[in-house]
Amino acid sequence: MARVAARLSTDGKQSTHPVDEVLPLPKLALYGFQHVLAFYAGAVIVPIIVGSALKLSPEQLVYLINADLFTCGIASIIQAWGIGRIGARLPLIQGVTFTAVSPMIAIGLGAGGGTAALLVIYGAVITAGIATFAFAWLPAKAFRTVMRLFPPVVTGTVITVLGIVLIPVGLNDAAGGLGSPDFGEPKNFAYAGGTMLFILILMKLGKPFLSSIAILLGLVVGTGVAFLLGDAKFGDVGNSDWIGVTTPFHFGVPKFEWFPIVLMLIVMLITMVETTGDTYAVGDIVGKEVDSETVARALRADGAATALGGVLNSFPYVAFAENVGLVRMTKVKSRFVVVAAGVFMIVLGLLPKAAAIVAAVPHGVLGGAATVMFAMVALAGIQTLGKVDLKEEKNALIVGVSLAFALLPATVPVFFTKHMDADLSSLLNSGVTLGATAAIVLNLIFNGLAADNAHDAPETGAQALAEAEVDTAPGSGATAPEVPAAVPAQSASPAPSAEKADDADPTPSPSAP
Repeated sequence: MARVAARLSTDGKQSTHPVDEVLPLPKLALYGFQHVLAFYAGAVIVPIIVGSALKLSPEQLVYLINADLFTCGIASIIQAWGIGRIGARLPLIQGVTFTAVSPMIAIGLGAGGGTAALLVIYGAVITAGIATFAFAWLPAKAFRTVMRLFPPVVTGTVITVLGIVLIPVGLNDAAGGLGSPDFGEPKNFAYAGGTMLFILILMKLGKPFLSSIAILLGLVVGTGVAFLLGDAKFGDVGNSDWIGVTTPFHFGVPKFEWFPIVLMLIVMLITMVETTGDTYAVGDIVGKEVDSETVARALRADGAATALGGVLNSFPYVAFAENVGLVRMTKVKSRFVVVAAGVFMIVLGLLPKAAAIVAAVPHGVLGGAATVMFAMVALAGIQTLGKVDLKEEKNALIVGVSLAFALLPATVPVFFTKHMDADLSSLLNSGVTLGATAAIVLNLIFNGLAADNAHDAPETGAQALAEAEVDTAPGSGATAPEVPAAVPAQSASPAPSAEKADDADPTPSPSAP
């Protein structure tokens, strides 16, 4: 049956779901650029940390950043626009996962550092990306079984953990950037507090347009104030090249070694939990029903982007929780805004001068905006947990103990650095890894696998779970056909009938089923 992206309005006419709405070009550009600014710090911090740990030269580090931005743009377009059965077709930005930082540094240092270490990392990244892509094509029955590991008590906990783990990242930026000479200086907190206050005032005014670009305006005004006071430096813009093209295998042919590959496969398991949680979260925010096929398409985009990242000198990719918080704040639901953001990222990846302008946003200003967004991510997780019966002691234990595990690496880092094998430490020294793993394991112990209500669904592939449905608004006189549930009954609350337009492109590509 052909898919239908349109829905019926109360007057019987077809209307486009807000997710599939193509906004006017000026709004697309404005909202897309806001996503880029919100995402930029998180996007570049991974190559900066990894490149610095591996003792790369400044020129090589700049190349890593440009390659990352370029690949982020392609990956985000694949996820939001969709290519056939790849991409969730939701407003999800793709970025390099923080979960991979410690494992990649461990792999790189074990390989001796420098560009030789990058080759081993890229071999593991490419392999893990292909494996993730293949996993998301499992037959429907097998994929449903895996998805039963992620009821709301798990996905809500993981999203909450993401927000809680990210908040210190924003606060470190608010303090001036970890490791910077002026870290902790009052002026940095003044910039952060001023930016945050400006954003909150715009949100308080309640004007839809101002609220939707509050983060962007906060960053622009904060940077402007910092420039007038001499704390925003644009000198690197003049020193940067105009064009910087990313070429495949720039540092050489990747090397494929078994332990780095195993380590990266485990990282991708964690990122799949992250993407699953983010997909459900953004679906709930935009009023779009998310089923297991939507999640499968999101994971295929993750796998494809990660494999592409290894080819284009970048790292593993995941749906970025930061931008889920931005969607929630701005209430701009169109996935084409993310497509516009992807175009901006590709441009930034090709124009080092343009990237240098964005990089000139002071840490304090960026931290003020980031802290607000990360807090909203945690709130999205708490709202998902609101669908869970937390009066039930076993569910309360799952959430509470998982949060405690997530805080362990930041609270007692010495346990991982001095009292644990380096390889094991590289895997476990992550709040997201520990929190997500604890949530899954504890849920299996206390609740077992979630119920599967898709017994009647075809078993020829995950796509069979997402047979199209024509949605009708109340009072339209038509009745929507019943479709077997593709996710466990407790995995996500259904959106209102009028909001359940299928997440395929309104004009499916020839390759789409």
